[in-house]
Amino acid sequence: MKQALTDVPGIKIGHYTNRQGVTGCTVVICEQGAVAGVDVSGSSPGTRETDLLRPGNLVERVQGILLSGGSAFGLDAASGVMRYLEERELGHETSGGRVPIVPAAIIFDLNIGDRTARPGATEGYQACLAATDAGVTEGCVGAGTGATVGKVLGIQHAVKSGLGTSSQVISRDVVVAALMVVNAVGDVVEPGTGEILAGPRRPDGGGFYRTSQLWKSGSNKGVPPFNTVIGAVATDARVSKAMLGRLARVAQAGIARTIDPCHTMHDGDVLFALSCGEKDADINALAITAAEVVAVAIVRAIRAADALAGVPAAKDVVKC
Repeated sequence: MKQALTDVPGIKIGHYTNRQGVTGCTVVICEQGAVAGVDVSGSSPGTRETDLLRPGNLVERVQGILLSGGSAFGLDAASGVMRYLEERELGHETSGGRVPIVPAAIIFDLNIGDRTARPGATEGYQACLAATDAGVTEGCVGAGTGATVGKVLGIQHAVKSGLGTSSQVISRDVVVAALMVVNAVGDVVEPGTGEILAGPRRPDGGGFYRTSQLWKSGSNKGVPPFNTVIGAVATDARVSKAMLGRLARVAQAGIARTIDPCHTMHDGDVLFALSCGEKDADINALAITAAEVVAVAIVRAIRAADALAGVPAAKDVVKC
């Protein structure tokens, strides 16, 4: 086990990282296709092809998922992923040839680094060329390059975040895994204890404020217009398209356990769910595990992040 989304057979992950521009994109490649669902719980989402994943709509399988920085501009990177897949004759069969299906979601990172350095088709293609089924690099890479958290007092008090991944094996050797890009307006907390791992930095550098308290007291100022937590959960169990939507919704509990507050008007939280196998498994067991690996992946994103573009990482902040 690599403790990564690539523990699910048939999945490859590739990053494109621009540390100078402080942005990037990450692609999840499913060359054999994967049944897919989605849950959108935030109020400021930036997405592509998510309507296609609703139960009752025709197409069931996707060949890739794109997670990108660059705000709405970053959705262009999906075109590069489509080109990569088309060159390999992968996609949904139509009378006019195969059409790759690549749903996408973006984070807002234009307030850090170079706002003109957005991932586009070329960068999406490069992420595909880097895709592998080996271990996944975490932290300030790919779509997590420009991710930050704790922004209720503005970016000047934020903490650097990034990308994290996790996996578990449950009964009958079924794998459930998650990959998360953590760009929340709220705090990241330790599940169970509620200890703040990353939040708005105090001016003296000694620890964090609690976002929910600031918001309730009316002390919040300069909240960036958009934030988001995006990611994907996957399993090698057989799950229908309709149930994958439910799986993604329950897995969002992992966000609620680790981000306080979450799903606000300033967050565009989006979670994809993929079924890449034919193993038998109870949907409740899958959903319970999905929420757990989402929570672990979010914490790992914080712990793997480094300071970038003048924004310190949580490990650089002295906790009171």
